[in-house]
Formats: sequence, structure tokens, C-alpha cells
Amino acid sequence: MYSSSVWRVRADRLVSLVLLLRRHGRLSASALAHELEVSTRTVLRDVEALSAAGVPVYAERGRHGGFALLPGFRTELTGLTHDEALALVVAGSREGAEAFGLGPSLASALLKIVDALPEDNRLTAARAAERLLLEPAADLLSRRREVDDVPGDVATAARRAVVTGRRLRILYAAAGQDARWRTVDPVGLVTVRGQTYLLATRSGADRTYRLSRVTEAEVLPGAAERPDHVDLAQAWHERTTRFRAGGEQVTVVVLLPPEHRGDAVGTALTARETAEPDGRLRLEATFQDRRHAEWAVWQVATDAEVVEPAWLRDAVRDRAVAVADRHARPADT
Repeated sequence: MYSSSVWRVRADRLVSLVLLLRRHGRLSASALAHELEVSTRTVLRDVEALSAAGVPVYAERGRHGGFALLPGFRTELTGLTHDEALALVVAGSREGAEAFGLGPSLASALLKIVDALPEDNRLTAARAAERLLLEPAADLLSRRREVDDVPGDVATAARRAVVTGRRLRILYAAAGQDARWRTVDPVGLVTVRGQTYLLATRSGADRTYRLSRVTEAEVLPGAAERPDHVDLAQAWHERTTRFRAGGEQVTVVVLLPPEHRGDAVGTALTARETAEPDGRLRLEATFQDRRHAEWAVWQVATDAEVVEPAWLRDAVRDRAVAVADRHARPADT
């Protein structure tokens, strides 16, 4: 026996299948499977179910065949679900939607919007979309953007708790610590540079959790203890300000090529630079703590030279020696 949630998922998929055929005219089973993120066998079962329900889907044989709808068939399935509307409101881009676990809802919502347009407008929108690219995964130097890998069920639970105002129970592993359960009152979700954070309170104190460090999440029935309204931008600003002001900050001086400046200071608290006669930059940067400074310098690898402090020169050297020693011997098989 299927649960109601399973039937709802299949119903949404059937709607998406019909809208895809309306938009593209004809698609192969493999193309539909790719778009719907299911197997081709599932697509064939869905097509059979649609046909049995009276939706005029037919198969075209041959090299360029596939599935299509009878000409003139039109659906009235353009109403947006809650998640689809939420995806459009908070996302603004597919990256944002994925960060909050709304990627499939955004895709489904866009299909419905396109389907609701007059035919001439649908064609214009489709052609325009081919010429616009927002937030590519790699830049001109082929460096992939670092985006947190957040389990879909964790993102969904966190989003549900934030939107509905429910308490949330999370299995969270802070840096360098074992995972343990925490019960929190969620305030909001913030995504910065591909990393998503849950802003919450715990026993009345502000807490910020990196969502990729949450391995399990459960929405609780109890209402969260939080204000009815929140200025999330201001809350994020206040928390980052407190974070930057805390800890044992360290200042380092590094020589590096100008093109690697961003790699070294992308997360620095402060940075000041001067040009050296040999073309390198002399960079004086302040970091949150020693580990932060070592990590930032290591991003530039062999192109950076630490001038001071001495402990950072030693740390970079020791790490480089350890890496060289490990790769000087045959790999373990």
C-alpha cells in the first residue's frame, strides 16, 4: 500500500511529464527520464498511466521518435504548489533553490509558468533562456565554486521548520567534534558563497549551524520560541560581526602573485597590500585564528611565501614536507 506522500510525488511527476511534452513537443523516454530524474522504466509506466487516464500520449517510432501529445491538447494544471511558490520567492536562481532543497520545486514551477504563457510568448521565453546564464559552476580560470553538499531530507526538514515555525532536532557535528543531537528554535536560513547556514536559538542563546554538518534532522510538533518577524539580513550581520570580533585573531604577511590575491584573502577579516619590485604583492592579512590563517595560505600552495610569523612558515613547511614524503613512495593498493 502506497502512502499519501508517495501518491503525491507520483502525481506531481505525471503533471511534470505532461508539461514537458507540451513544451518540447516530442521527447524520448531517456530524455524524459533525465528531466524527471527517474528511470526509463518509470517513464514508461507513467506514460501508460497517463494513457489509461485519458491523456492523449502516443509513441512515435523511428530514429527520431519519442513520446508526444496529440495536437491541441491543453492542460489546466498550472496552479503552483506551496513549495513551488516558495522556490520562486526565495530562490531567484537554481543555486539558491538547491541550497534550500527546492530545486525540483523550482523546476516544476517554471514548467507551469511557461505552460501558462501564450504560445508565442512561450517560444520567445524559451529562445531567450538559451542566451542567459546565471551563476555558472566554474569561472574563467576553471575553478569550480565550492557548494555545500546538504542531504535533501535535511534541507527539507530545516526549511519546513523555518517556514512553519516548528522546533527542529538536528544531529550536528561541529568542527573537530563528534556529532550529537541538539534541539533548536529555527530563525532562518542563509546561503553565502554556496554554503547554507541555519540561524537558530538554543536555550535562548543565538546559534548558527552550517547545514552541511547536519546529518539528520527532524521537525518537532512544538512551536519554536521566536519573534513573529525577523530582519534576517540584520540578524546575519550581527552574528558575523560577533564571529569576526571573537577568537584569537592573527595577522600574517605573505608574498604572492597578484592573480592569487583572491585565493588568499577571500575569507580574511582585513587585508592590506603593497607592490613588491619583483611584481609580487606583499599582503598583510588578519584571520580569525591560526588554523584559519594556515588554511588560507595553503589555498595558494607553492605560489605563496610566508614572511611572518615564524610559526606559520613552519606550519606550511611541515605540511609541504609531509605531502612530499607521502607522494615519494608508491601508492598503497
